[in-house]
Amino acid sequence: MLTIGLVVLSLVVTSCNRDTDNPLTPTAPTTPNTGTGTTTGSGISTTIPFNLGSVYTNNFNRYTKVTTPNGGSIHIVAQSNLTNEQIIRCRSILEHYLTNYPGSQYGADKSAVANKMAENNAILCLLNGQDDGNNSVGNQVSGQPLYQNEIQVEGHSWYMNQDYTHRDAAFEEILHFVHDNGIGIDGANTLPGAAPAYQAEIRAAQQNALSNNLWGIGQDSWIQELTQENSLSQEYFASVVDSYYGLWGAWTESATHGMWGMYVGKTRADMQTDDPMGYALMNNKFFHPYLTYNAQISASLNGNFSLKFDTSKPYTHHSRYLKDVTLLGTNNNTVTVNEMDNKITGNSGTNTVIFSGTSTEYTVNTANDVTTVTDNTANRDGVNTLTKIEKLQFTDTTINL
Repeated sequence: MLTIGLVVLSLVVTSCNRDTDNPLTPTAPTTPNTGTGTTTGSGISTTIPFNLGSVYTNNFNRYTKVTTPNGGSIHIVAQSNLTNEQIIRCRSILEHYLTNYPGSQYGADKSAVANKMAENNAILCLLNGQDDGNNSVGNQVSGQPLYQNEIQVEGHSWYMNQDYTHRDAAFEEILHFVHDNGIGIDGANTLPGAAPAYQAEIRAAQQNALSNNLWGIGQDSWIQELTQENSLSQEYFASVVDSYYGLWGAWTESATHGMWGMYVGKTRADMQTDDPMGYALMNNKFFHPYLTYNAQISASLNGNFSLKFDTSKPYTHHSRYLKDVTLLGTNNNTVTVNEMDNKITGNSGTNTVIFSGTSTEYTVNTANDVTTVTDNTANRDGVNTLTKIEKLQFTDTTINL
């Protein structure tokens, strides 16, 4: 168990600037560590640990971490322009990647991967601006960089619009962070890893994809650079994971390809037929089939957030894989459920949860201020646990709780 404390790109390579040298039930949710100097309830401290070094204490103003099973720390530092919502989301994605996946081949117990990241002094650096060379700190840090303008937050306009001007690079860069520092890379210029057998499968799939023009399409010079850096498997795997979690489903410049057009799998369904070896890497191996973190829906949301796939709402290519959400702020918002037994927590406004059928098709029970709504139709809305929700909207009526 882990305890968490707390631009449009002209080239595909600009979102992958890392330091190369250096449905099952998830495990129980982790708890923020709110030690000295933290913002109440967020697990985010305003004090940077001095042992990280002066480049971090001088250039970053917030800190959070994941505490590993062996008592180590996976560090996250943030610069001044990052919002707390962005910091929390990055921590949540890291937590998701490191949450045990019971019954999976390599992820049933991820303690060794998490511990290895701490042993390798892994630091995730959340930087102001974008990866355009204007932030000199990006060249000074030894940790994994991730830029402010490439971090979406569920419910924020960047997420809801999905126009790829501020494309969601957090899943990719945090995957690199876990891959490089925890899973491990075979070959030169790498750190010791804890999952060499899984990396062997990743490498085999990458080699197959490159040999058969499934990935790296039209990027010959970049592929040569990655070969010299020994970064091929990391970049290939990022394309796989991004498409698996729906991050390219809303991209309109290709109907068939993901990752800026250089990967044949645009969606999870595409991957099964177009890159079966890539899909196999995600099938009961290490990563959950849905997003295990409780998504903190931005306080800026004013309207509906749908967990159910809806072709009229491009962001649902991604949100369909969320299970649990918490609304922030004060706006009167609605949430549309999906099939994954959602846990939904409201904010201080008047919140409504939307269901697919008529009220007579559901069983509603309330006890100790928690409402459970069970869909009596199989394979539709599941069993939903609601807290601080004021209304239930069915296709025939709306019920006040």
